[in-house]
Amino acid sequence: MIFKLKSLLTRSLNFFVTFFVVTCVVATCVFAAPPRFSQVIQGVPLTFPHDFGAHPEFRNEWWYVTGWLETPDKKPLGFQITFFRVATEHDRANPSRFAPKQLIIAHVALSDPAVGKLLQDQKSAREGLGLAYTKEGNTDVKLGDWYMLREENGHYQTSIKADDFTLRLSLAPTQAPMLQDDNGFSRKGPQPEQASYYYSEPQLQVMGTVIRNGKEAAVKGVAWLDHEWSTAYLDPAAEGWDWVGANLDDGSALMAFQIRGKDGSKVWAYAGIRDASGRFTLFEPEQVTFAPQRTWRSPHTNATYPVEMRIQTGATVWLLTPLQDDQELDSRQSADAVYWEGAVTVTRDGKHAGRGYFEMTGYVKPLTL
Repeated sequence: MIFKLKSLLTRSLNFFVTFFVVTCVVATCVFAAPPRFSQVIQGVPLTFPHDFGAHPEFRNEWWYVTGWLETPDKKPLGFQITFFRVATEHDRANPSRFAPKQLIIAHVALSDPAVGKLLQDQKSAREGLGLAYTKEGNTDVKLGDWYMLREENGHYQTSIKADDFTLRLSLAPTQAPMLQDDNGFSRKGPQPEQASYYYSEPQLQVMGTVIRNGKEAAVKGVAWLDHEWSTAYLDPAAEGWDWVGANLDDGSALMAFQIRGKDGSKVWAYAGIRDASGRFTLFEPEQVTFAPQRTWRSPHTNATYPVEMRIQTGATVWLLTPLQDDQELDSRQSADAVYWEGAVTVTRDGKHAGRGYFEMTGYVKPLTL
């Protein structure tokens, strides 16, 4: 009887083990199916406030804020806060709360000429458990105790406690969103799928505090916010890009970029200018040129960056001059990239025109997205 009972238990156990293994294998096959990401399509209108929020059906997305601050003693500071959402190949149907379906990455940097180099920090985590997320319907992104939230009145609140400083800022819009390129459909290369949905919010009025070495200082200034989402971004021949977003003193906003090829050629270029009245002027790739004027070699990575850049849009000539040369950001611990991201002053046809931020990627190694 005992033998029969043992035999029965053994057969039952083997059945359940076999059932569990088969179930797991089947489940793995089901859950391992790679997701199909949405494509950027020309002619799809952006709608707000929905498009202020996350778009998890696309592979890449970022909310990117840069600006100039002024301390009580009239000293300039540059700042950058970026939150990235990256969709993985993990099956989105997997019900596990621990499934790494979305990755959240954040970078922050403070540029102070008195320090002489960029103060920077970075974080990354898989989305979930209320600790790291991007929400749909409005801007609400969080990574640990770092966050950026858009309120119903359109103001942004952000708080970042980095290793060497803390930023607590409020950003108030003064203009409607600036839809880049063709009403928010932004080409990034010669192929139609190489594009993003892209809008900016220039001329944001900033108020807040900066804490360094235990001392809190009130700051004010002007910022620029970019929000982009895409699935196929860079042409395979591309090495990286040079980009500038500038708030001009007359209330206008300038955005320009070029995609650089691995062979040194220009894969794509674009510029858009919106004046204070809202009139938008678009420039085609052949109307936009970038010409380095002065370079700086990083003592950290040995990369050489054209930190002073001449840009021509049509008949207009712009010159970007850095607040300081050393504004290289090393994000290899989170995004596996090194790039130059810095505060710049801007002249238009030889006269001071405004201030902005200049970004250069792909100078250490080709950028991949």
